[in-house]
Amino acid sequence: MILPKPPPGDLVTGNSANDSLSRLHFLAPCAVTASEEHLKKASLSIPRLLGCILLLLSTFGCRYNASSQAIPGNDAAAEKTIGEDSEIVLHAGAVQAGIEASRRTAITRAVETASPAVVSINVIEQVRYQDPFFSDPWFEYFFGRQQLEQEVENLGSGFVISSDGYIVTNDHVAGNATRITVAFPDGKALEGALIGSDPVSDIALIKVEPEDPLPYLAFEFEEDAFAGEWVVALGNPFGLFEAAQPTVTVGVVSAVERNLESVRDGRVYRDMIQTDAAINRGNSGGPLVNAVGKVIGVNTAIYSRSGGSIGIGFAVPAYKVQRIVDELREHGRVDRAFYTGLYVSEVSRDISQALGMTSEQGVLVRDVDRDSPADKAGFEPYDVIVSMEGESIQGHEDLSGKMQDYRPGDQVRFGVFRNGSVHQVTMRIGRRSE
Repeated sequence: MILPKPPPGDLVTGNSANDSLSRLHFLAPCAVTASEEHLKKASLSIPRLLGCILLLLSTFGCRYNASSQAIPGNDAAAEKTIGEDSEIVLHAGAVQAGIEASRRTAITRAVETASPAVVSINVIEQVRYQDPFFSDPWFEYFFGRQQLEQEVENLGSGFVISSDGYIVTNDHVAGNATRITVAFPDGKALEGALIGSDPVSDIALIKVEPEDPLPYLAFEFEEDAFAGEWVVALGNPFGLFEAAQPTVTVGVVSAVERNLESVRDGRVYRDMIQTDAAINRGNSGGPLVNAVGKVIGVNTAIYSRSGGSIGIGFAVPAYKVQRIVDELREHGRVDRAFYTGLYVSEVSRDISQALGMTSEQGVLVRDVDRDSPADKAGFEPYDVIVSMEGESIQGHEDLSGKMQDYRPGDQVRFGVFRNGSVHQVTMRIGRRSE
């Protein structure tokens, strides 16, 4: 320990009482011996008497100086030094406590909240494929198309949404499963049952039967996700940590309302949340949570040329997931058997010019079924649908994607370009006959 410099005027070089006493012992005997020698040999002469008085006065002064540096004064200095040392120790402790506190952030608290409800999903599914030895047209002609079935193991992630065991994941994880095993962070594993699945939105609902209530996550509905906010992706990438704590990656919301152009297996990825939090194979179905630990989306897809994360991932937004889950929970499927009676095509440059439009945006109505919902709403051939519920329609794929958010019986408001101006047409969606 480095001691502070003694205060001015204190000639003691140490910290203990022994140092002061040794200096006192060094000064006092010299003064006493000198005074006794002068008193014995002094004469009555005035100069000698004055010298004796002066010597006595100097001796008294030495004693006074020595006494001023005795133990009480030194104790005060020691107390001051100890006090300063205590302040240094307390300050160091406060700094350490501050560092420890800074490690606990909103992100770590969100992880603590979400992790117990994140699960690994192991599924077995039957996959059909064509026998490559019988793919030749001549073999097909004589032997027919030969299809084989094979059991395939698939891994993914999911999260619990209710204490009684409902679990959300992706359709491409568990939609075709014949056997489902759900592994929890505490090491337990339970058999799961597929309640329902929706290939269009890529959402599936699983149910397990726990002995005790399960920790679960809530969806965020109070505030929509916004670009720049911190988010956490949780899951089991590559199936590395089954029945263990989920892998955590952190990033921000890069963008919202992203529409992916590629539609595979009938899936429609619209209004997706884009994030740079690392999402890899096996993360599918896991939650994307905000800084308060609420689910804002379900990790579903990534853009990558290598198959690994390059910081461009996509999640189905919470409001869509909740609606799909409610339908799956109640009916086991999503009812998209809607019917409009509209026949549409893209708007070409020639048609756009012929109709007096300034752009090729929209969808051309080529024909309308008689007595159909579109006919009753007032649609006519050569109308151009330019908006739907206030959102612009770019083309046929855009219209088809937006229609997937509606169900038979819903009323939808369209913006229709006709005779040089835009009109509002409201249609009640019908149900397609089986």
